Amino acid sequence: MPGRLHLYCLPYSGASAMAYARWRRSLPAWVEVLPLELPGRGRRFNEPLQTDMQALANQLAAELSESLRQPYALFGHSLGGLLAFELAHALRQLGMPAPQALFASAAPAPSRRETHLELAQEQSDEQLLLRLRSLGGTPAAVFDDAEMLSLTLPVLRADFLLCGRYRYYRRALLGCPIHVLGGKADRVSVDALAAWQDETADDFSLEMFEGDHFFINACEQQLLEYMLGKLRDSGRDLQAIEA
Repeated sequence: MPGRLHLYCLPYSGASAMAYARWRRSLPAWVEVLPLELPGRGRRFNEPLQTDMQALANQLAAELSESLRQPYALFGHSLGGLLAFELAHALRQLGMPAPQALFASAAPAPSRRETHLELAQEQSDEQLLLRLRSLGGTPAAVFDDAEMLSLTLPVLRADFLLCGRYRYYRRALLGCPIHVLGGKADRVSVDALAAWQDETADDFSLEMFEGDHFFINACEQQLLEYMLGKLRDSGRDLQAIEA
């Protein structure tokens, strides 16, 4: 049996840790799925929403550093991919070990986020709804539920500001593999995904899946199998992986 590994998952814009609830049932026991709840949602609903990416990454790193005692990997989809990257840097600043791998899904490389600058200004409810519809992945019933929208839109507004106000700056390369996942019908270009290879001194891979921005749902099983393969390949601090 392989050794235990913690898989910390960062949510996409507007989502909570519940976005990864199914993964616990789909991954083998040696991978412990630990979705990270961001301030202002889920069990952290009473905490203020964050709009500063560096501050949020530093906050999460400080919280994680208290319990980071075994091999781990980071996964993030869309906004979560960028946050996972900043979290890896923040953990390194605290002297923590590097992750076994960083998985960035449907997220342009940190240096290639020009199209997100439009989100730097606060969006109206109408603008948020228009963008939410354009991204897909949101059940139609949500748009007809006023109470649900009243809870979702403030989170979405803050998350878009997180993306839009983010400013990239060059640092020492990460010392972990970066594996990038993309949707063939997503508007995030292959070039923007491939630019992630400039952020690591270790291995890099890019895998494209059928589907749009939310291929993470449509291709969930294929995505998880791909990730498991990469985690088995890394295995640096794990015991021998299952035969």
